Amino acid sequence: MNSIICDISLAPSGHKKIAWVDRYMPTLNNIGDTLKKQQTFTGKTVVVSVHLEAKTAYLATVLHKAGAEVIVTGSNPLSTQDDVAAALAENGLIVYAKHGCTEEEYFAYLNKALDHKPHIIIDDGGDLVHLLHTTRSDATERLLGGTEETTTGVNRLRGLEKEKKLKFPMIAANDAYCKYLFDNRYGTGQSTWDGIMRTTNLTVVGKRVVIVGYGWCGRGCAMRAKGLGAHVIVTEVDPIKAIEAVFDGFEVMPMEKAAETGDIFVTLTGNKDVIRGRHMEKMKDGVLLANAGHFDVEINKPELEALAVRHSEVRHNIEGYELPDGRMINLLAEGRLVNLAAGDGHPAEIMDLSFAVQALAAKYILNNAKNLENRVYVLPHEVDTNVAAIKLHSMGYAIDTLTEEQRKYLNLD
Repeated sequence: MNSIICDISLAPSGHKKIAWVDRYMPTLNNIGDTLKKQQTFTGKTVVVSVHLEAKTAYLATVLHKAGAEVIVTGSNPLSTQDDVAAALAENGLIVYAKHGCTEEEYFAYLNKALDHKPHIIIDDGGDLVHLLHTTRSDATERLLGGTEETTTGVNRLRGLEKEKKLKFPMIAANDAYCKYLFDNRYGTGQSTWDGIMRTTNLTVVGKRVVIVGYGWCGRGCAMRAKGLGAHVIVTEVDPIKAIEAVFDGFEVMPMEKAAETGDIFVTLTGNKDVIRGRHMEKMKDGVLLANAGHFDVEINKPELEALAVRHSEVRHNIEGYELPDGRMINLLAEGRLVNLAAGDGHPAEIMDLSFAVQALAAKYILNNAKNLENRVYVLPHEVDTNVAAIKLHSMGYAIDTLTEEQRKYLNLD
């Protein structure tokens, strides 16, 4: 089957992007060399539905070189980079993705990918899994299992597992230490502000930044906002996370109150309607609304549109909504993932860890599928340890090792 992409002539630019991240992903390179030498995935079809930019492309390339037939599609219409998609297609991978595609086209691309009857899926947000449990159960005939990249997707998986409806084993790659401790915190923390700052060309210093949700992504964004000189306010529904935010030095308050004082709002909850019309009615003129959660439902866009007397693009990737009294509310990247829809996503060095975990998770599925139940699994701790050790070595760091006496004292033998 032929790829469906925007323009193959864009490939040279995509090749440059992929070559750039290659230089900064030594952990994935190390693991990829072993997978390539062993041709681990020969005869297997892998469908990758992750934000289609250079780091994802490099993961797909590693799997391809390890023998897999790799089908790639995007997990978000605005995060697909057409030049990267073209480069992958030119390299012999099958790609179904275009930047800015409609929702109908987006799901058509996912279905095209599933037409290949994958052995392994790598999902981001759970849309592939949803299709495989509903309209595309036919595409599970060869499926051994898959992996999930995000907190949102893992939550959807655990819901299926709890209801005993999960039809195949899934690895919660998101729940590996070397994923969420670094990707969610340091990756989201930096890339979210990269996206906001490059899109707005405004300062963060001195502004009141409202961080909505204090999970690992929220922690990372709050930490970076503080480092940029912002006054940080956190809103939460979990008392434990809220007190942690207080102990980390941040102000904590309900959204009803935060709405009156914030200059920049960043949503990171994985839930819907965390900023609603009643909050927007209280906001100051010129506020910036940005979402860093997986789906574009955290900021209620229909209620924002209903409040506004008019709206228009005031700057590339910023929609300005004018309220009846003249106040302007600015929505970045249509309320989609601001770090990807308005930026290049997480730094390569961070995705080096996350995608090393993904590659090993795919290998784990391949090697252990016969013994796995239809459950959500977390990778064994030794896999995390191995990824971390490779990364440390690549960065020039060394650590101590326990003596035999110390191991015995800790009952590790």
